[in-house]
Parts: sequence; structure tokens; C-alpha cells
Amino acid sequence: MRSTFVALATVSAVALCASTSLAVAQQSLESLIAAAKAEGQLTTIALPHDWCNYGELIQSYKTKYGMRVNELNPDAGSGDEIEAIKANKGNKGPQAPDVNDVGLSFGPAAKKEGLLQPYKVATWDSIPTDQKDPEGHWYGDYYGVLAFEVNKDIVKNVPQDWADLLKPEYKNAVALAGDPRTSSQAIQGVYAAGLAMANGDASKAAEAGLKFFADLNKAGNFVPVIGKAASLAQGATPIIIRWDYNALSDRDTLKGNPQVEVVVPKSGVLAGVYVQGISAFAPHPNAAKLWMEHLYSDEGQQAWLKGYCHPVRFQDLVKNNKVSSDILAKLPPAAAYEKAVFPTLEQQDAAKGVITAQWDKVVGANVK
Repeated sequence: MRSTFVALATVSAVALCASTSLAVAQQSLESLIAAAKAEGQLTTIALPHDWCNYGELIQSYKTKYGMRVNELNPDAGSGDEIEAIKANKGNKGPQAPDVNDVGLSFGPAAKKEGLLQPYKVATWDSIPTDQKDPEGHWYGDYYGVLAFEVNKDIVKNVPQDWADLLKPEYKNAVALAGDPRTSSQAIQGVYAAGLAMANGDASKAAEAGLKFFADLNKAGNFVPVIGKAASLAQGATPIIIRWDYNALSDRDTLKGNPQVEVVVPKSGVLAGVYVQGISAFAPHPNAAKLWMEHLYSDEGQQAWLKGYCHPVRFQDLVKNNKVSSDILAKLPPAAAYEKAVFPTLEQQDAAKGVITAQWDKVVGANVK
């Protein structure tokens, strides 16, 4: 009987602790919501509505919490986001971003410069350890791979690998989705091409990527214009090197006008992780924290997945049967990603330094 009483007491104690923790968590969220509403607004930067389904995420944040969202420069690159934080350290006005969403290499650098403040969301433990700062200054949000987005109405013979892009038939056709001197997506595009040219040797990828784009430029195939859905549809940039989730989103948005094919190259399949952070000088810190809770909730993670971005908590969601089968059915087959390479932070930092510093000298194309 004594052991039964002990067991019952233990179960009761565990249940009490669990209910207390839930109550505390709920109370904390309610307090955060109240504090965010008192601030009244969240200021974001570099979040196009068609990027990873951010349009839905922003709208659901506004609707769910009754918040206003001030959206700065949707087409900014990761470097621009960091510069915006630096430029507005003492500014509490509408030009000061509260949060950022940047390429992995920019997160630790921003922390080192004192530009980010730590915050751990309620679902912190389900974020993989190697994709977050232990202190909470930055944390992975989603990932994708570099792919070719092709306007099939113009390009009849769709390229299947990086080397194909050098063929004469692709003259004035190939563009990056950003400026490789400031944009993480564009930097990774150069790195991915180099990885293919260097047969997977990460130590040579940056230099090989620069040479590839120099050759592409000399051949007249490279278009020094930031590729977007509009320029793809108009024929100005019929082949764009960009994250698969952006390309797949464009495919849906354009609805067959023109026909779009998204190709994961046969080699140099580079996976890129983006990270979130809160500005150390955020004018609306509580609204920023509530935004993070929104993004890292099950609802927020699935919204990213609907935009073809694999959320950082993807494995946790799948394990707990929280991913809609309808969403999974719209994603590319897993086989296309089997060769995906996830470069280390050190490799990305090294490549970023080489590419941003030497692009003008080696390639000589002013992307804008």
C-alpha cells in the first residue's frame, strides 16, 4: 500500500508540476502579448510576401494579436539588414528594424558586434543544437537548396547542372537573385557553382565560383540584374539562380504564365540555413519577442513549410504528426535533396569573405 501511495503521490506531483509549468507559460505569453500591444507595432525588414510565405505569417501575426507591422525594404539583402541596425542604433523611429532574417554567416557576426539581443522562444528545445546560438542571440528558422528557376516559354532546353549554364544557348539568360557583394542568397549561389566546379572541395569553392561567374560573364550569359518573378516572366532574366522555395513560390504565383520549371542541379546542391534575431536596439522589443513566438509555434513553422521552406523544427513536427499531408505532397521529391551539402559556419564565413571582397575584381559585373 505504501508503494502505491508513493507512486500516486509521484504521479500527482508530476501532473501538478506540468500543469503549473503550462500555467506559467500561458501567463508569460499573456504578459508578453500585453506588453507587445502596449508598444503597438513591429518593424520588419527584408521580408517579401512571396518569400517563405511571409505574407501569410505577417497577416496572421496582425490578425491574431491585433498588431501593426511596419515593413521596411522587402527586397533588402542580409548585409543591408545588418547595416540598417547599425545605422539606427539611437533611432526609435520607423526606420529602425526590430528583427532580422539573415543568412547563417551573418548571425554570429552580428552577435559579435553587439547588434543582437538574446531571446529563447517557448519551443527552444526542439530547435537543433547546431542551428542556434546557445545564448539565444540567433537561431535557425528555415532552409532550402539553390536551384534553377527557368522560364520554359523562352528556354526550351532546360539546364540540368551548373556547367550547362556556360553553353552559348543561354546567352543573356542567367541571373542571380541578389547582389553577391551583400546578399546571402547570391553569395551562396556563387559558392554552390564553385562547389560543383571544384568537385565538392569546400576549400576551393569560393575561388572556383568566382571563376565560374567570370567565365559566365565573359561568355555573355550572365545578366547583372537581380532576378525576380517579374524579370523572369518578362524574359529579362529567363534563368534565375535562387533558393528552391522562392522558385517554387514563383511557379505557383505565375500560374503557368509563363511556364516555370524548377531544377535542383545534379551537382553542387547547396543547402542554406537562414537565422532569426532581435535587434539589440529594437524600438519594440516585446513585439519582436512575440513575433518570434509566432514564427516558432507549430502554426508558424507550418506556414513556412507552405511556402516551400523547410522549417528548423521540421523533424520535430513530423515526429509528432503535426505536418499536413497536403503540404508534404507539394514539396519536391526527397531524392532531389539527397546530395545536399550543409556547409559549416566556418566554411560559409570564409567563402563570404572571398566572394564579397573579390567579386568586382574577378567577375567585374555590377549587379543591381
